[in-house]
Amino acid sequence: MSLSPDAARTSPLARIDRPGQTFLLLLLATAVAVPVLNLAVPPSSPFHVPSWLVPLFGKYLCYALLAVAVDLVWGFCGILSLGHGAFFALGGYAMGMYLMRQIGDRGVYGNAELPDFMVFLNWTELPWFWHGFDSFAFALVMVVLVPGLLALVFGWFAFRSRVTGVYLSIITQAMTFALMLLFYRNDTGFGGNNGLTDFKEILGFGIQADSTRAGLFVASALALGIGYVICRLVVTSRAGRVMMAIRDAESRARFLGYRVEHYKLFAFTLSAVLAGIAGALYVPQVGIINPREFSPASSIEIIIWVAVGGRGTLVGAVLGALLINYGKSYFTTVEPESWLFILGGLFIAVTLFFPRGILGSLAGWWGGWRAGRRAARAPAPAPAPSAVEEPAE
Repeated sequence: MSLSPDAARTSPLARIDRPGQTFLLLLLATAVAVPVLNLAVPPSSPFHVPSWLVPLFGKYLCYALLAVAVDLVWGFCGILSLGHGAFFALGGYAMGMYLMRQIGDRGVYGNAELPDFMVFLNWTELPWFWHGFDSFAFALVMVVLVPGLLALVFGWFAFRSRVTGVYLSIITQAMTFALMLLFYRNDTGFGGNNGLTDFKEILGFGIQADSTRAGLFVASALALGIGYVICRLVVTSRAGRVMMAIRDAESRARFLGYRVEHYKLFAFTLSAVLAGIAGALYVPQVGIINPREFSPASSIEIIIWVAVGGRGTLVGAVLGALLINYGKSYFTTVEPESWLFILGGLFIAVTLFFPRGILGSLAGWWGGWRAGRRAARAPAPAPAPSAVEEPAE
């Protein structure tokens, strides 16, 4: 990816390339069309979008935001993180805790203070870390703060110690696995293996209402668009050029005097915050959050989304997340036992035949085709004059 020296001085809109502008326009059209076709078009119409599809599409958008967050650190900074599922889950748990506090005495046990799973486990009082989650504003702060703080602390120790490559991937995966084991325990106060579920409302609106689902879908689309723009502005800035230099030759960037660990820490923390926001929007649309979201397999699957769509393209990460999750929804319905084989085969095929991913390969082919056409249209160069004069007759 080549950037002009004046890229950082151009306007923010000019720093969004044509594929990015096309993506944002399609996203805006989708954010308008889906709620309208769901709420305003009667169910008898062939253009009606069923209510069950709205949260499914919203879930896909949350996954797309998560893929953009991973592409920021992997595609542009060279950090192969296998732990972003943890940041996604932490954001989801923060939102889930708020939603649990909104249930009040409408739970199975009718306890206005304690969630049902705490009453079932004979808890007598609300744990200290649950206080404040009755406020939506506090929950939003925790959605950003908890994943961001974990990434900041983890990244500071890892990058300061110059842990790179496969070693960094392993310790991010170990972090995710440790959190999964922690959240599976009943005595931690997060619902154990059942997690948090049975949500009733958000901001006073019934969470199962069609209008609420449409509003959450629009919020997910806006978050994806804003997240994409933020990442695009970062990678086209001076800091983004340094990040790509670190990706391509970290030792050379360090030799030139750049504080490599600072740039890595910035990208890693920003990526974790975006992943946490994606998790927070995911939970009210699917209706549950449990420790399975911390599973290392989930983080590996995110990497496959980005690799299939096109690492280092941002839009390709969105494309990969949408395609694979749609395929997962389809094949786990018609051929549930075959899905993992299909996913593995897809990843192998892309690695062998499309190493730049779908969007990266298409961009390369398109660029080669245009270069060939320009070369064909260029006039043939005039023959050079001969240095030997012909003998006079």
